[in-house]
Order: sequence, then C-alpha cells, then structure tokens
Amino acid sequence: MIEATSCGGVVIFRGKILLLYKNYKNKYEGWVLPKGTVEVGEDYKDTAAREVLEETGVAASIIKYIGKSQYSFNIPEDTVDKDVHWYLMMADSYYSKPQREEYFEDSGYYKYHEAYHLLKFANERQILEKAYSEYLDLKKSNLWGNHKYF
Repeated sequence: MIEATSCGGVVIFRGKILLLYKNYKNKYEGWVLPKGTVEVGEDYKDTAAREVLEETGVAASIIKYIGKSQYSFNIPEDTVDKDVHWYLMMADSYYSKPQREEYFEDSGYYKYHEAYHLLKFANERQILEKAYSEYLDLKKSNLWGNHKYF
C-alpha cells in the first residue's frame, strides 16, 4: 500500500468555478478540479496554490480550508491510498490556460450547477458543494473579495 497526499482548490471567480478537462491518449478522463502532489518541505496551502497555478495558469488567493477527500486506486504493482486537502480559492479574472503536459485539454469557469454535473468524481462534487456553500456564506456576509478577510 502506498500513501499519497495531494492538495487542490475550488477556484471561484464571479460565482463561477474553475474546472479542467483531462484527456489522456484520446481516452476520456473527464472534468476535474485542479490538484497535485505535495513536494518535500512544502506546506499544504503552498501546494494547493502552486498546483492551481501550474495546471490552470491562475494565481488564486486561498480563502479557507474546506476539508479532505480520500480515495484509493490501483497501479500495476500496488494500491495507492490518497488524501486530498482542498481549499476555497478566489481568482482575479476569467483567464485560465490548461497545462498540456498533464494532458489537460481545456479549462474554464462554469456556473455551480454546470460544474457539479460536469465533475467526474463524486468526492470532488462533495467538495464543490461544501466550498460553494462557504462561498455563498462569505458573499452574504460581504466578506468575499474583502482582502481584510485573508
């Protein structure tokens, strides 16, 4: 058993959520949230911000920690148990550029209900629900986009 840790972000700009479309060797992989592996000596917030920037070209601000998702998958020689730590993040524009080296072919911002239905994995839909609820609470309290909040 291999244990792995990744961090990622639910990135929001003007109420819309940033998603990536992954297509590996013309095999449908699906729409996902940006995330990636923690590097040695890196803290989780730094990993989340770096991975969002690398995979989408978006320099997003971290608003708050959302929670952790867990899943397992098999590789030829072993099973990988993965923890993913998620952050609610804010972008400053609609700009995004998918990282081709990681087989991301498209990226873009989608309304909540569109993003929810596009996301391939149930655990990412659950994180999106939680993050979007936090976003709406912050917005209602006039704290979203208020830099004193960070």
